[in-house]
Amino acid sequence: MMKLRWLLSDMLVLVERNLLKYVRLPQLLIFSTIQPVMFLLLFTYVFGGAIKGSSGSYINFLLPGILVQTAIFGAIQTGVGLAEDLSKGIIDRFKTLPMSPSAVLMGRTVADLLRNVFVVVLMFIVGYLIGFRLEGSISDAIAAFAILLLFGFAFSWISAAIGMAVKNAETAQVAGFIWVFPLVFASSIFVPIETMPGWLQAFAGGSPVTITVDAVRSLTLGSATAAETARYSLEALVWILFLLVVFIPLAVFLYRRS
Repeated sequence: MMKLRWLLSDMLVLVERNLLKYVRLPQLLIFSTIQPVMFLLLFTYVFGGAIKGSSGSYINFLLPGILVQTAIFGAIQTGVGLAEDLSKGIIDRFKTLPMSPSAVLMGRTVADLLRNVFVVVLMFIVGYLIGFRLEGSISDAIAAFAILLLFGFAFSWISAAIGMAVKNAETAQVAGFIWVFPLVFASSIFVPIETMPGWLQAFAGGSPVTITVDAVRSLTLGSATAAETARYSLEALVWILFLLVVFIPLAVFLYRRS
């Protein structure tokens, strides 16, 4: 119990430290919100007519997917931030302190989770202003937000492992986008996977991104039966748990070896 108390105490200190960066460098938060807003606006008004016949009908399909994409892209910054701390020697300083290795990584991932909360809420407001409307219940919408934020949190641990492995901020950013882009664009975020070639449908259909997007979409739009919505949500939670179980120990192991 005492170890858990110290872990939580150390984690909260580091969460505060990471969040203070956004206070001292507000442009970090500003630019992290501009990109997803641009994605939303460009895809809605440039591709909406071609995909769904009009931007008005496309926004309801698109926004749940863009919210998941936003959470994933935000997770990449976890690895970049950790790699930057490592290259500057800050991680070495942390290691000289009586601090749990998990606290350093948790402080970063939880801080990025809180940043994602802000960005996702902002994206929802922008989506509402350009025509998105919830068709599910408020409780379903809350469940959808919880799933997509937890999914982003799980991806933060993947990014943390990458950051600890490559030990360079620029490399961490490039490495992060290399594996994220195929998952994001070969999914149901932007188009129904039924429009893809058969071989790509097999990949996209089993992708954790597609599964999570389908769960969020069904919860916010009521676009599936109750049984289907429950299945999508359960599958998304299983993927989240799997990623956390695999990548939290891996990230901690790589942190110890760094």
